[in-house]
Amino acid sequence: MAVLRSINQDGLRSHNLSVMLDTMLRARKPMSRADLAKETGLTKATMSLLASMLIANGIAEEGKPQSSANYGRPSTPLVVRGGRICGLGLQINTDGYGCLALDISGDTLGREWISADMTGSDPDDIFAKLDGMVKSLEKQLKRRGCEIVGSGLALPGVVTEGKCLLMARNLGWENVDLGRFDVVRRLDAAPGNEAKMAALAQIPGYATVRADFLDVVDRTDSFIYLSTDIGIGGAVVRDGEVVPGSHGFAGEIGHLSISMNGPVCRCGRRGCLEAFAGRLALIEAAGIARGDQASSAEALERFLQGWHHREHAVVESVEQATAALASAIISAVNLIDVDTVLLGGAWTNFGNELTDELTKRLRAHILVHSAMQVSVFLPPVSDHPSLYGAAEIGLRRFIDDPMRFITA
Repeated sequence: MAVLRSINQDGLRSHNLSVMLDTMLRARKPMSRADLAKETGLTKATMSLLASMLIANGIAEEGKPQSSANYGRPSTPLVVRGGRICGLGLQINTDGYGCLALDISGDTLGREWISADMTGSDPDDIFAKLDGMVKSLEKQLKRRGCEIVGSGLALPGVVTEGKCLLMARNLGWENVDLGRFDVVRRLDAAPGNEAKMAALAQIPGYATVRADFLDVVDRTDSFIYLSTDIGIGGAVVRDGEVVPGSHGFAGEIGHLSISMNGPVCRCGRRGCLEAFAGRLALIEAAGIARGDQASSAEALERFLQGWHHREHAVVESVEQATAALASAIISAVNLIDVDTVLLGGAWTNFGNELTDELTKRLRAHILVHSAMQVSVFLPPVSDHPSLYGAAEIGLRRFIDDPMRFITA
C-alpha cells in the first residue's frame, strides 16, 4: 500500500505569504485584504490569517481607510511596515568598496563607501576592511532592533555558484575563493556580478515597496542593463528576472567584439566593446592619462571637464565610443529581442544627450525597426546601484521564505 504524503503546512503557509508579499511590493498603491485576495487567488479567510501574521510580526500594518466611489464602508489598505527587517548589500568595485542596509519599506538604514583605486589590491586586505565596516553597520541595526535577513555581495567579475570569483581582471583578481573570508561566511552573503545586481535595483517592487521614481520599466518588463565603468558589464532582464545563462555569465556585452582588428582588450581578445567604450578606453583615447593613472578618479574628473568644455580630443573619443556602443547594443537587441536599454555607470555623466543619440542610432539600424521602438534611458537608480541590488538579494531570502523569519 502506497504511503500518502502529508501536506507541509508551514511550507504552504510560507508560499502563500511569499505570494502575498510579492503582490504588495509590486502594487502601484496599497491594497486591501479583499484586493489582495482577488489578485492572488487566495481565499479571504486565508488572506485574513496571513495579514494577521504579518501585522503581529511587525512586517505590515493597516493604513488609513480609503473611501471608494461606490457605496459601502471604506476599505482599509494593508501596507508594508519598515523598521523590522532589512537586507545588507556589500560591494567591491574598481573604484572602492562599501556596504548598505536596505529596509523592505525602501528606506536606506545606513551606508558607507570608501573611494579608492582598487586595481591590483590584495583580496585579503580589502575583505578585512569590508568586514570591519560591515560589523559597525550591524551594531547600528541591532540597536534599532532591525534584523538582517540576508545579504548580497556585488563584484566586478565572473562568479560561480560555488562562491568562487573566477576573474575580475580590472581588479587583477583570479580564482578567489570567497568562502574563505569571514564576512562572507558570517553573513552567508550571496555573491554575484555587479552589473546583474545593478539591474535588479532598477526593477520596481523587486524586494522593497515600489518607489514612485522607478517608472522607467515595470516589475515584469524585459530590458538590457549596461554597467559602464573602467570596463563594461551587462545584464539581460527577462520578465522581471535576471537571465543567468547556463553558467551564470549571460549579459557580458562588454566583451562582445565589434571589430576583429580593434584594440586588444584586457580579456585578451581584440575589438571588445570595453576596449572602445570603457572608462579606461575613453580617457586613454582622449590623451588625458594612460595605464593605472587613467583609472583614477582625478583622470575621470579631468575627462568630464573636457567634455563639458567640448575639448576636441574628448569629444572625438566620446563620438568613437558612442558609435561602438551603438553597434554592440544593436547586435544585442537583435539577438535578445528587447526594446529597452538602461545605460548605467560612468556614461550617466553624459546625460540624456547621449541616450537620445543612441536611441536615434538604434532605431535606424535595428533589424525590425518598423515594428520596434527601441529606447535607451538612464537608470532610475544610478548612485551605487549594485549596492542596492545586493541588498535586495538579501531581502529576497525573506520574501521567498517568510516563515524562516517570523512566527505563526
